[in-house]
Amino acid sequence: MFYTQPLAKLIDEFQKFPGVGPKSAQRMAFFVLNLPYNEVTSLARSIVECKEKVKPCQNCFYLSALNPCEICANLRREVKSLCVVADSKDVIALEKTREFRGLYHVLNGLISPLANIGPENLKIHELINRVSNGSVEEIILAINPTIEGDTTVLYLNKLLKHLNLKITRIAFGLPVGSDLELADDITLVRALEGRREVV
Repeated sequence: MFYTQPLAKLIDEFQKFPGVGPKSAQRMAFFVLNLPYNEVTSLARSIVECKEKVKPCQNCFYLSALNPCEICANLRREVKSLCVVADSKDVIALEKTREFRGLYHVLNGLISPLANIGPENLKIHELINRVSNGSVEEIILAINPTIEGDTTVLYLNKLLKHLNLKITRIAFGLPVGSDLELADDITLVRALEGRREVV
């Protein structure tokens, strides 16, 4: 289909977003064209400002406009508990629960040999340095149960076990409201492994 050059370029840019195909990119481009000029410039300024100001925290590598980030700077957080996650989106998901009161460490990815991502590409060295001072007592590995996630967990466990830390991994299992008959085998195995005593 023929698009005028600036519109074609905008559609191409939107297609770079994850999960956005040609039709969705076209809808987004026409949506932007129909916005008032001041809203378009506000959107563009927000994108540029976000890119300029949001950087990894010097301590935990969570994306923030502050350095150290809001979580690391919060003196009410429990410094003895450190939750290790793959990326900043995982921090947001955990913070929404309002259950975890410790600190985080963002790896910025997972070990994936097929994607040429090794341990040296992640913030693993920084994690080891961070927990070596003795203030951390428990490391919680909040990493997805995928091949890459499991590989990363095994690697981290091997590196950390000599430091006399309690190393745990979040439990995985059935979503609330789902039926056992609809769950896949791996999910059921994880649910059984993560079982706890009824009190």
